[in-house]
Amino acid sequence: MSRLFPSIRHIYSVSSRVVWRGSPYISPLLQPLPTGLTCVFAAGKKELIDLPVLNEDELEEQFVRGSGPGGQATNKTSNCVVLKHIPTGIVVKCHQTRSVEINRKRARDIMREKLDVAYKGELSEVLVKKKESMLRKQEKKKKAHENLERKRLFKEAQVADSKPGNDTV
Repeated sequence: MSRLFPSIRHIYSVSSRVVWRGSPYISPLLQPLPTGLTCVFAAGKKELIDLPVLNEDELEEQFVRGSGPGGQATNKTSNCVVLKHIPTGIVVKCHQTRSVEINRKRARDIMREKLDVAYKGELSEVLVKKKESMLRKQEKKKKAHENLERKRLFKEAQVADSKPGNDTV
């Protein structure tokens, strides 16, 4: 590959597309990060970029048998990941998939979010996003209720107008 394109040193594969390093159209997430940064880019969560970095020395990891439906596949395999952050005592248990590697990654993502909440409290981005979501949901429910009330009143008015003896000509 380097004989064809001597200025290109690396190839990144991003969702079945090939992106060449050195081209002007590279996503900032693919460019190397400067050393000393204290933020982690959470995959799939573009808004949450200021999550704390996990130090692997502070984590205690165990693999246990999961619970719930699944029968033999669940009862015989230890693919549930239990992470404990030793300084804070926060414990995360993740058994979302049958793959240990995916569960490990997801457990660490959940741990970052929980540490963000523990360190920042009410100012945590996770809690702020959750509150915004709840407010949007409440507003949507309120609008739907008002719309139903208007429809009910309209139907009552139509029924009252269509009664015999209510001729207004």
